[in-house]
Amino acid sequence: MSDVNEKNTTTQIGYLGPEGTFSQEALLTQPDLARHELVPFPSITDTFLGLKRKDIELAFIPIENSIEGSVPETLDQLLFHSETIIQREIEIDIHLQLIGLRGATLGDITEVISYPHASGQCRTWLHQNLNSVTLKAANSTSEAAKIVREIGNKSICAVAPKLAAELNNLEILAESIEDHKLNRTRFVLLESSTIQSPSGHDKTSIACFQNADHPGSLHSILGHFSARSINLMKVESRPTKEGLGQYCFLIDFEGHVADAKVSDCLRDLHMELGWIKYLGSYPIFGDTALEKREEVNEAYKSADCWVESLKNLIGS
Repeated sequence: MSDVNEKNTTTQIGYLGPEGTFSQEALLTQPDLARHELVPFPSITDTFLGLKRKDIELAFIPIENSIEGSVPETLDQLLFHSETIIQREIEIDIHLQLIGLRGATLGDITEVISYPHASGQCRTWLHQNLNSVTLKAANSTSEAAKIVREIGNKSICAVAPKLAAELNNLEILAESIEDHKLNRTRFVLLESSTIQSPSGHDKTSIACFQNADHPGSLHSILGHFSARSINLMKVESRPTKEGLGQYCFLIDFEGHVADAKVSDCLRDLHMELGWIKYLGSYPIFGDTALEKREEVNEAYKSADCWVESLKNLIGS
């Protein structure tokens, strides 16, 4: 993205802190982001507020985990409390450790602290190995490690990444305790107003709000995508906060708002529904994403040449 890649000035990027979170770990996998000023915030909501107040220029937020699903706090901020646009998505493997004071054992533990989404990813392991302990919530996995260090009690431990153990001089009591080894988390980079230019292999995210629920309403929404052969990547319902049974639909689909068929689909949806919230068009993450983008670009050039050759046959 131009704001991060091309400017020589330093950009402030806010993330869920303190130091040692998976958010920081994910940021550090992106060289063009890691060279800027990384600003930790105590919670996801605080990170969004920092962007809204212009204390930072970009925000980096966890949005979805392969075990626990979407991060509710992130979705609520995106849908109801902020006006931001997704610039990029990043995915990393997540490995969680049980960490505590040096010399502590599993038999000492009476309390486990972590970010709820993280402890949920270890639910089975915790039930099988620490069934009688008390689970407590922290704003982040790294904050949980910091709390354990500050309390200084061997009976209290945290579920957190290795980096958090290293930064807080804590010992890993059990490694990789996540219930599923293919555990991944998706993060998004947010900005206030800019839409990314098409890359040739993009994803668009929107939220559809209905004037009123009625039979077949979701089928009608999805029909607009089917009619245009737009591939849906994710459909999820979320409460609108306006009463029981009132839901909006979050939809991720292939394509960019600059694509003719995508813009045509969004136009029709906007006319039909009460409100659509546009969340961004951005490159699809993946090791083969660049290769796929190049293939799409070449296919587009070939198709464009074919269409132009047909136009040349039109009589005057």
